[in-house]
Amino acid sequence: MLYALRAMPRPRSLPPTAPATAALAVVDRDGLAALSMRAVAAELGVGTMSLYRYVADRAELEALAAELVLSGVDVVPPRNALWDKQVLVLAERVREAVGRHPNAVPLTTAHRHRCPSAARWNEAVLEVLTAAGFTGVERAMALRALLGYLTGAIGLEHQGPPAGDWTGAVAGVVEDHPLLAETAAVARAVSPADGFRRGLMVVLGGLRRP
Repeated sequence: MLYALRAMPRPRSLPPTAPATAALAVVDRDGLAALSMRAVAAELGVGTMSLYRYVADRAELEALAAELVLSGVDVVPPRNALWDKQVLVLAERVREAVGRHPNAVPLTTAHRHRCPSAARWNEAVLEVLTAAGFTGVERAMALRALLGYLTGAIGLEHQGPPAGDWTGAVAGVVEDHPLLAETAAVARAVSPADGFRRGLMVVLGGLRRP
């Protein structure tokens, strides 16, 4: 007696953006340490081996998640503003986008070289700097300074000790470090957004051409 062979179901196809969306969902909900091929496959409702059809490894998942975080950043600066205001707006947009996914902050730094959206942002900033007269080494150092401030400020905001805890503790150390205590007490009244803006304005002030 012949038995008809039952065809094995083909693994369902995933939309191109599905691995990135699932990876970011895992990071947002469970933290960066929870990100793995198995966790993302479970998020998608597929087998782990099926996920390898779309993504090579965890490093690629990390890069995809970082790109998804940065992909919504508008890289068109306000055209009628001065160059430093344009850069300020572009940087604030990155801070806002990354701030919506604080667990993914390390990924946006570690994988920025693999993110097309990061490259588009850099190009937009370089266009602003070029129009303002920056060229050559001066332009390269200006971009480096801006990236250093941007990544450092965002990392400190989301990965360092909470600003209130730190400034509260330091504000109480009056005897040994009076200036530090005074500065911390003042800093407690500054919001993260305002602090980011003021710090960036200091950097931009140093970059201003005579």
